[in-house]
Amino acid sequence: MNDDALNSKTRRLINFALALALGGTLVLAGVSFGKFLRFRVMTSGTVTTSGVATIGGPFTLVATNGQSVSDQTYRGKWTLIYFGYTYCPDACPTALNSISVALEKLGSDAGNVQPLFVTVDPQRDTRDVMIEYLKPFDQRILGLTGTKDQIAGVVKEYHLYVSKDKSESGGDDYFVSHSSYIYLMNPQGKFVDVIPSGTAGDEIAVWLRKEMIGGSG
Repeated sequence: MNDDALNSKTRRLINFALALALGGTLVLAGVSFGKFLRFRVMTSGTVTTSGVATIGGPFTLVATNGQSVSDQTYRGKWTLIYFGYTYCPDACPTALNSISVALEKLGSDAGNVQPLFVTVDPQRDTRDVMIEYLKPFDQRILGLTGTKDQIAGVVKEYHLYVSKDKSESGGDDYFVSHSSYIYLMNPQGKFVDVIPSGTAGDEIAVWLRKEMIGGSG
């Protein structure tokens, strides 16, 4: 990986770490990435000890194809994961469309990638709802859902920001604010990188090729 690519990845991961820190009074002081995200933070003018936040972990969910799956199911493939929900007005369909374009651009290399759309709204996103929602997108994208507790576990493992907005009617017309990154896990299930969900499909394809080639050895 050349210096420009390395600097670009470092900037992206720093932005990702900052996004993880939002909601508190944390200010990023230093970052290094490998199997985990490590950062030092300053609160009220003092520097705390380094903290470690692993990205990813075990889960058991249900896929739109009816299969009960876990994090072990996708070992041997690069896993591209986007967290969202079917009632999402803009960010989610944009991200899924870009992933669809990226898979097309990858050609035969797409066979090495398993794209996943994991709901953060299990109350409404049943398997049948997700099946219908994903029909306009690339059929290789699998939707994953589960119980409230199962999804809460995934949210915790991936350090997602998820907040259910209050509905004026108190019904099912609420929105869910959530982190909007596309996660890449390697064939061993370890966190590799993230990319903003608004990235164009052709750029995602280039990014994936670089990561897969760089991590193939």
